[in-house]
Amino acid sequence: MKPHKTGVSSLHESPGSNQAWVVRSSHPINNSFGVRVRAAWFATIYRSEALFSLFNRISASAPAPLFLGEATNVLFRQDYPGWVIRLANRGIRVVVNEPNAVEVQVAAGENWDNFVHWSLDAGLAGLENLIHIPGSVGAAPVQNIGAYGVEVGEFIVSVICWDREQRSLVSLARDECEFAYRHSRFRKFPGRYLVTEVRFRLERKRQLRLTYRGIQEELERMEIADPTPSDIGRVIVCLRQRKLPDPGIIGNAGSFFKNPVVTSLQAEELKQRHPNMPQYPGVNGTVKLAAAWLIEACGYRGYRQGDAGVSQQHALVLVNHGAATGADLWALAEHIRADVYEHFSVILEPEPRIL
Repeated sequence: MKPHKTGVSSLHESPGSNQAWVVRSSHPINNSFGVRVRAAWFATIYRSEALFSLFNRISASAPAPLFLGEATNVLFRQDYPGWVIRLANRGIRVVVNEPNAVEVQVAAGENWDNFVHWSLDAGLAGLENLIHIPGSVGAAPVQNIGAYGVEVGEFIVSVICWDREQRSLVSLARDECEFAYRHSRFRKFPGRYLVTEVRFRLERKRQLRLTYRGIQEELERMEIADPTPSDIGRVIVCLRQRKLPDPGIIGNAGSFFKNPVVTSLQAEELKQRHPNMPQYPGVNGTVKLAAAWLIEACGYRGYRQGDAGVSQQHALVLVNHGAATGADLWALAEHIRADVYEHFSVILEPEPRIL
């Protein structure tokens, strides 16, 4: 970990083209679940240099602030009693340009899917399997987002963030980020690090990841024999749109539960009892199970409990049919977890952050 230097010495705190931040009290928190919640204080940061002054303003005795991107992977069970801080900085710039590789520095406030499209339009490969994932660039390393056999941590060189303990901007190399399945150093220490920029290393030519179930079938349907990264991007968009409900139409945060990882012994016992159960090789001899299969096997696909429900499109997605509260959705999640454990002795862990 090393300090990150900034050359900006002045701040503009009033609204306008040069504003650095905007602070509001008792402010609604827009979120992809569509639950109605408010923050006691809500700060929108347009320039990361404003964090120096903002954290001087926040009392040391105040509850730990919540760092929020586009709120697509969080479930609020109630109003947030402290500060919510959202990065809205923008910018994508090439910082290293080699014959077959490019390093790109991206502001945390950029939309993730827009950045993936930018990379494909620039002829860069690597992120195509992660297309159409909602959220901001700054949230990507926190969750170590992954899809269709790819995780974002593979392509990250470093992450610049505000460290509340050091009260400064620092740069963490990829190895310091502690990336694992849906996990990172940033998730390990919630409230300590606020990601401000991410540096990615992408290639102009690389072997495409095509082994995930459904990709080859979709390529054949599209009659694509020699796919490019952009072709894979189009395939993934089709697969995601077919499987996952649009949060713009019905409130959801995508996959609600992580795929559980079990020992090989437990996996074998489960396979004997349930021969059709999908299982995938994990790391260090472990086995990964399909959470969606476990939930559907318990009969929850399309299930509804008031306005809290499980998507008919995909059993892994909890949805808000209109007026569900965060507490309603969490009660349903807990009910599903208990039932899955009763049937399979497997513990499901939520993927979104629960507040």
